[in-house]
Amino acid sequence: MSVLTISFLVLFSILVIIYFTSSLKLNPFISLFLVSLFLAVTAIPNSDIVKILKEGFGSTMGSIGLLIIFGVIIAAVLDKTGGALSIANYMLSKTGTKHAPVALGITGFVAGLPIFCDSGFIILSGLAKSFSAKSKIAMPMIAIVLACSLYSVHCLVPIHPGALAAAGIMKANLGYFILAGIIFAIPGAVIAYFWTYMMTKDRDYEPAHFIPEIIDSGQRKLPPVFLSLLPILLPLLLITFTSVISLWGWKDQNIFVKSAQLVGQPVIALFVGVLFSLFLLVDKGIKNLNAIFETAIEKAGPILIIVASGGMFGMVIRETGIGVEAGTLLSRTGLGLAVPFLIAFLMKTAQGSSTVAIITAASFIEPMLPLLGLDSGMGRLFASLAMGAGSMMISHANDAYFWVITRFSDLQTEVTLKVYSTATVIMGVTVFGCIWIVSLFVL
Repeated sequence: MSVLTISFLVLFSILVIIYFTSSLKLNPFISLFLVSLFLAVTAIPNSDIVKILKEGFGSTMGSIGLLIIFGVIIAAVLDKTGGALSIANYMLSKTGTKHAPVALGITGFVAGLPIFCDSGFIILSGLAKSFSAKSKIAMPMIAIVLACSLYSVHCLVPIHPGALAAAGIMKANLGYFILAGIIFAIPGAVIAYFWTYMMTKDRDYEPAHFIPEIIDSGQRKLPPVFLSLLPILLPLLLITFTSVISLWGWKDQNIFVKSAQLVGQPVIALFVGVLFSLFLLVDKGIKNLNAIFETAIEKAGPILIIVASGGMFGMVIRETGIGVEAGTLLSRTGLGLAVPFLIAFLMKTAQGSSTVAIITAASFIEPMLPLLGLDSGMGRLFASLAMGAGSMMISHANDAYFWVITRFSDLQTEVTLKVYSTATVIMGVTVFGCIWIVSLFVL
């Protein structure tokens, strides 16, 4: 089969996924399975199609399944115990009421490390209304600063499923990816803050109507902020420390190094985070623990299935060989890191899901890496980061998170489009600019 025909089939398959998920609202797993099967049958009919589908699904599930489950458990405990609210309350006490957007932005950034952006926004949306009413700051300012801070780490830090799957597909060092993702998410969150301030200043946007103070300790006893932060920060520190040990070449030299390498493995590090999150619970009985675990696993199930089916579609694309051919063509353009950024951007804008966008882009980009000059450890890392930046933009009406922000903040749709959607463009471009500048010195 000719390269042109295969290219058409791959492009057509991507458009069908966009149509199924965005227009028909068909379940993403069914959409991805049907399209993966169609592409395999038409583009690689002489291959073992069932084996390819199973390998794509299973390898993705194997690489990130436990990580997602443990991450969701930590998020469920923070939600149930009020750990996220404790962090927010602490930040507000340090910044003061007049700087409520800063307090909520920092809270969103930190709490968003283990919590998915939509879940995090739902958990903290009542707090945003309370901060807005108390400080008399316009609700769009408060809500969208929170939304963007959660979103910045969601797209860039591979505790979240899209970036995590991309790390597996691209074979990027997970510890470096986490550390770099957090660092590059900071300018994204900061520029979003100033953009939101500019877009809401001197406008007729009103603060939220007064609601009962949800963080009053008399109504709900919140856990200490230190204990609330431990399940979030400890796994990140363990993974990063292990990556540093590897960088220094300390391998199997003594029991300390061996132990550090074990607990710094992402699965073990996140499990340690789960164990420390249990200290937040007042009732540590088996019945209560099982209730939390079952709730978390139920939430993790659909995420696991969608991400694994994205890996299945990616495996079929790789088997067609189109990535190598496209890499040969694009390598002559000299665009380098802009290629993964643009592909993720187009996928995100078209179909709405950052997770699907970065997984699809990673599957498409990975075979191109040698031809793009990115087939090194740092090259794979920066290509993954570039896709994370691309998956930020543009969040609009086909993105479920867009509607979570709109509905839970009581905003008009046009306000969310005007302030939040434009902020995601500024975030993506800014983050990619930072990634590109740094790459000039390390690649």
